Amino acid sequence: MESRAGATDGAQNAISESAALHERARAFVRAFEEGRENPEPFDALARDLARFQARYVAGYTNLIRARGLDPERFERAADAPAVPTDAFKVARVSAFPEAETPVVFRTSGTTVGDRGSHFFRDPSTYDAAAVAFARRTLLRGFPERVHVLVLGPSAVDLPDSSLCHMNEAFVRAFGLPGDGDVYFLRNDILDVAALDETVARILVTSDAPVLLLATAFACVYLLDAVGDSGFRLPKGSRVMQTGGFKGKTREVEPSVLRRDLARAFHISPDDVLGEYGMTELSSQFYEDRGGGIYLEPPWARVVPVDPVTLEPVEEGAEGIARIEDLMNVDSAFALLAADRVRRVPGGFELLGRAPGAPPRGCSLTVEEILGR
Repeated sequence: MESRAGATDGAQNAISESAALHERARAFVRAFEEGRENPEPFDALARDLARFQARYVAGYTNLIRARGLDPERFERAADAPAVPTDAFKVARVSAFPEAETPVVFRTSGTTVGDRGSHFFRDPSTYDAAAVAFARRTLLRGFPERVHVLVLGPSAVDLPDSSLCHMNEAFVRAFGLPGDGDVYFLRNDILDVAALDETVARILVTSDAPVLLLATAFACVYLLDAVGDSGFRLPKGSRVMQTGGFKGKTREVEPSVLRRDLARAFHISPDDVLGEYGMTELSSQFYEDRGGGIYLEPPWARVVPVDPVTLEPVEEGAEGIARIEDLMNVDSAFALLAADRVRRVPGGFELLGRAPGAPPRGCSLTVEEILGR
């Protein structure tokens, strides 16, 4: 058995290695903010993250062993196997125990057993990356401070929601002081009257645009509530909509939702932007203005792979998403999502969920992670 002193030394080594990797990850964010080139090659940090996670994340250790791989031989991000998002539901994908991971985000689900958990030792890396990329994409062309309104719960109401955490970070980073309570969804009930009152006040007292952060189902609720009368936002305002419907309301095709939101809010369809993110990631992707093509920050890649072999598909072909996220320091830097994607010039297209059960390659990988 390992001695207590040895275990303590190992824990301290893990924390020290993690801290150094977080600093390297945040250096990518700082370079992006300052308009500089990446501080090091993407593959260099990805390689070191994979080696770190192979040492300290038990499920990833199992996966590496099952594949007969030597992490010390990894040179590129592509050399390291990816972890399916479903693994976060059945295993602890973390380099650290609960006592050393003060922040946990959980996926939505009807029961505790259905919910995946993503543990964070240092959430400041997540926050820095989220704010930096949103400022460059979601808020491109905006003033430094705008009215940020949220058709969603606050982080106080849902402290384990990564989306609520991100929205709160945006309110702090981009929002104007004096707007009061900017959250208009409580217990799945949309307070249309309060939103109307807030927007009416903004129209009278301010020239700044509104950034409206909304889930897709909240957008549909609002459209149903206002009907044909619409809901005018200040000139130049923008809507970020994200997430699916998960049985909460009727489903609406993305192109139809974009059109209806633009008409209801009296804004251009180009100012209705989709956000693609997930609990298991630390980075987000945003539609370019004009819609349909999602942009990546320099610290993340989306690679379409074959659902069986998990090998990259030909350029322009459809595959499931292998997402490499350098901000995922203490969990899994490479993920497999059951989303269909296709690379296009400038970014990638999101084509919807893979039908039916998890893709075969993902299912087999979960078995390997569990050591079966």
